[in-house]
Amino acid sequence: MRLYPSKEQQKNVEKSRALLYLNVYDLTPANNYLYWFGLGVFHSGIEVHGLEYGFGAHDFPSSGVFEVEPRSCPGFIFRRSILLGSTELSRSEVRSFMERLSNKYHGDSYHLIAKNCNHFSNEVCMHLTGKPIPGWVNRLARVGSFCNCLLPENIQVAAVRRLPDRQTCSDEGSDTDGSLTADSDDEADHHLITGANSDVAFLNEKPVRLAKDLL
Repeated sequence: MRLYPSKEQQKNVEKSRALLYLNVYDLTPANNYLYWFGLGVFHSGIEVHGLEYGFGAHDFPSSGVFEVEPRSCPGFIFRRSILLGSTELSRSEVRSFMERLSNKYHGDSYHLIAKNCNHFSNEVCMHLTGKPIPGWVNRLARVGSFCNCLLPENIQVAAVRRLPDRQTCSDEGSDTDGSLTADSDDEADHHLITGANSDVAFLNEKPVRLAKDLL
């Protein structure tokens, strides 16, 4: 005999699950035209438990995974949010997963074609929901080397600048249009996800809290 959960039990299960959203941003105004052809140059992040997680580039062999307020990633233009599914993982379990994943996604390993923010979003989505992100979000990367010929140089890297040993970023290190920098107090609320022994990160001379400090 097979027992089915009661309506109350089903409600409790639904309450324990957190919705996952893919937040998609434009990297270029040309997306207003390319989008309707199923193309575009996009940044994406995964929103879950009231935080958005993404991956960006910097010049060091340390974490390029960061968290921001949902749908407000600095340096990009928010386009749309897509419901991906849900997860039973708690907020602390998701954070622990992101910290482990940050060991794989170092800032200096970012590559527009082979390892970009959308690859990160897809891996997170596959792990938490068992499903990939929509194919159009990262379609240009799959085109391969052809993509590099089309993209302006200033949007080929979505940079999250981080210097070790509490040094500060120079103006020369953050002059690209696609860089994720903290030019205002609002944008300073942008936290890199790192391991337990990492130092404070600095974005344009402003210290930011690491994810481990928020637990």
